[in-house]
Amino acid sequence: MALSADQSKKAGPDFNSTMLTSEDLHLFNEGSHSRLYNKLGSHPATGGTYFSVWAPNAEAVFVMGDFNGWNKSSHVLISQGVSGIWAVFIDNVKAGTLYKYHIVSRHNGIKSDKADPMAFYHEAPPKTASIVWSLDYEWQDKHWMCSRGQRQKLESPQAVYEVHLGSWRRVVEEGARPLTYREMAEQLPGYVKSMGFTHVEFLPVMEHPFYGSWGYQTSGYFAPTSRYGTPQDFMHLVDTLHQHAIGVILDFSMAHFPSDAHGLAFFDGTHLYEHADPQKGWHPDWNSCIFNYGRHEVRSFLISVALFWLEKYHIDGLRFDAVASMLYLDYSRNEGQWSPNEHGGRENLDAIHFLRRLNEEIYQNYPDVQTIAEESTAWPMVSRPTYAGGLGFGLKWDMGWMHDTLRYLKRDPIHRQYHQNGITFRMVYAFHENFMLPLSHDEVVHGKGSLLAVMPGDDSLKFANLRLLYSYQYAQPGKKLLFMGCELGQWHEWSHDASLDWNLLEYKPHAGLKRLVRDLNAIYSAYPAMHALDCDSGGFEWIDASDAQSSILSFIRKDADDKNLMLAVFNLTPVMRTNYRVGAPWGGFWKEILNSDGREYGGTGCGNYGGVQAEEVPIHGRNFSLNLTLPPLSGIFFKRMNA
Repeated sequence: MALSADQSKKAGPDFNSTMLTSEDLHLFNEGSHSRLYNKLGSHPATGGTYFSVWAPNAEAVFVMGDFNGWNKSSHVLISQGVSGIWAVFIDNVKAGTLYKYHIVSRHNGIKSDKADPMAFYHEAPPKTASIVWSLDYEWQDKHWMCSRGQRQKLESPQAVYEVHLGSWRRVVEEGARPLTYREMAEQLPGYVKSMGFTHVEFLPVMEHPFYGSWGYQTSGYFAPTSRYGTPQDFMHLVDTLHQHAIGVILDFSMAHFPSDAHGLAFFDGTHLYEHADPQKGWHPDWNSCIFNYGRHEVRSFLISVALFWLEKYHIDGLRFDAVASMLYLDYSRNEGQWSPNEHGGRENLDAIHFLRRLNEEIYQNYPDVQTIAEESTAWPMVSRPTYAGGLGFGLKWDMGWMHDTLRYLKRDPIHRQYHQNGITFRMVYAFHENFMLPLSHDEVVHGKGSLLAVMPGDDSLKFANLRLLYSYQYAQPGKKLLFMGCELGQWHEWSHDASLDWNLLEYKPHAGLKRLVRDLNAIYSAYPAMHALDCDSGGFEWIDASDAQSSILSFIRKDADDKNLMLAVFNLTPVMRTNYRVGAPWGGFWKEILNSDGREYGGTGCGNYGGVQAEEVPIHGRNFSLNLTLPPLSGIFFKRMNA
């Protein structure tokens, strides 16, 4: 039975846009409805609020809240045919009203009180009610939105600052509480802009019951967490970042969700959102539920999640966590704990189909955004188009580069000569995908130590090695990502319960490290040779990767113009090398653009007095060469100046 004409008329004209039509129900049930947020959930209208929820195995569904004294049976929803959706319009319910659904299952009469899966706003945890809310907001970011396609193409620089909202800065005077969205808008954009980052990536902002999950255990996929303010407050933060010409990427997980009683798990007394088979529906790593990617309505739900943030919050990119756990049926499972697919393989065919469909919907509707996969295996063609057999993501995190490089640099430099392949191997596969090079939050938690702390040697050598790491990251082809605090040189692991150690900037080594990151960002963005062919093999050329005994690497970065070059040389030991000759493709003067051992960064100040004149002395297969001084543990960039 559908809503009556009287109810529709009473609700007013704004109600009609949210009322479910027969086409909506059809598209939803076949998995093709990509904007469920306009139809399901709670929508305030003239004279009241429209509620609708998917619960196909319910005997009855009621809405309760502070408008009816939390009465579990006074306001019943009406079944919308065979769609599994229940809906009702309730008079005099306004924005700001707290509510939940009381669901009576037809299976054993199970009764449960559930938050609205489609709610735009929820109570701040540990409270769990949903809140009737509208998303009205006057955006001021037209210039950014019109230009972001150019800024986000693969040929453009993308240097990402990864941020956890609750621990970037805290208000010490008020019990060390986190900043609100509005307070972040006053501080974060200016800082990110001054550091030269092009984008911010927020760890999941979607509502989550357990703060210590960092947002990866999501309960409210359509709501920014109310810990820091309202939906409009978060919009203001995004808007302000855009006005500073900074893109916004959201990190979140479609790989799993928590089993909290008020959430999606066992929603209508059955395994509705999660797969009923525990071999496919339960994640052993995180003790959480796995979505049933083969169910049409679940696909509609998840695709709607992605488009929601792109449409309503003007988000510029989506980074998908733990994609590998979605792709493999045997992920983190022992023999006997998983079953092969219909072809006898370990691939999750439903998840593959879903991911391809998801990326197709996103890029069809928003071709100027980026989707980014954290995929930790060698799954082929993650960032290649679906029409070519790929998964359709725009970029993929290069986890191999991160692991190999950190493993290499953690070694005592005296042993690095025996592990040259560890630092050079990346170039075997560097252009198989469109890569982003991450030094993320995952590298500074769970007993791993901070990046600075795990570097070998005394304090001065630790800083030199870390400056070397960042220089190598920025010289390599690929987009860049750095977790907050890494630019400060934190000594301890990141803690989600505390602010970054901003006081460290009172000390020269830390201030110097921050300046280096700023200058690396500036160089990366200013010189096309450093970014224009990040994802194209034409943008990289080895000069010499074979001097393992001295642990020295040299290579060229370039754009489409072969004469527009940046030459990078890395001394991976604490021994200064003088009169070290490196091949050069052209004669003329090569200006020293950056030296990570510069005094301004906290280094020794050794270098090449601003540049070197190429000499017609052949080496490394080149007709010209540079006679260089290579400071200890350093990365140096040279740019050929016009003759």
